[in-house]
Amino acid sequence: MSEKETRESGGSPEASGVTVSDIQELIRRKEEIEAQIKANYDLLESQKGIGMNEPLVDCEGYPRADVDLYQVRTARHNIVCLQNDHKAVMKQVEEALHQLHARDKEKQARDLAEARKEAMSHGLGQSQDLSPAQAFAIVNSISLGSPASIAGLQVADEIVEFGSVNTQNFQSLQNIGTVVQHSEGKPLNVTVIRRGEKYQLRLVPTRWAGKGLLGCNIIPLQR
Repeated sequence: MSEKETRESGGSPEASGVTVSDIQELIRRKEEIEAQIKANYDLLESQKGIGMNEPLVDCEGYPRADVDLYQVRTARHNIVCLQNDHKAVMKQVEEALHQLHARDKEKQARDLAEARKEAMSHGLGQSQDLSPAQAFAIVNSISLGSPASIAGLQVADEIVEFGSVNTQNFQSLQNIGTVVQHSEGKPLNVTVIRRGEKYQLRLVPTRWAGKGLLGCNIIPLQR
């Protein structure tokens, strides 16, 4: 990776200007790094499946003649560098998602204050039904063709309800995992907030070409 790319991957989006497109660009960069890591692992596999830790000398201490030592050393070095880049980008994605959520939460609070003010001006005075739904988790990546993608989930969707899991009873991602495991092949009602708007989705946990039953990654929101 060039010095320019390294500098770019090390920067973090400004809290005041994070957008969904910024997060999607970070996801694209993450996927590019993952593709490069895979290509380097494939190269190692082509060299007698030598991997990252196998010795490059024979039993007599001489350089191995059955592999391309230069290619192996270069691939190993690239993998270490790319894994560091990947970790940095994933941190950026998580920070950006939290920043986006915080900004949306501030907007919801302003909207609620305005709604209450308007209600009071009309003599209603009942604010218990005006409280906006609070999200407890957020989607930070989605695989194309996955059950989550088919259901319409998008990166940066803030989860308000996932089957029987909601803000009141959510404790950890294990809650969602349990619901998913017990709902394979059955539709789940998922409520999300997307750019300030609420959406109702139907997600069916299903075995597909990728890992798991959803094909997305969800992280809890900091409260």
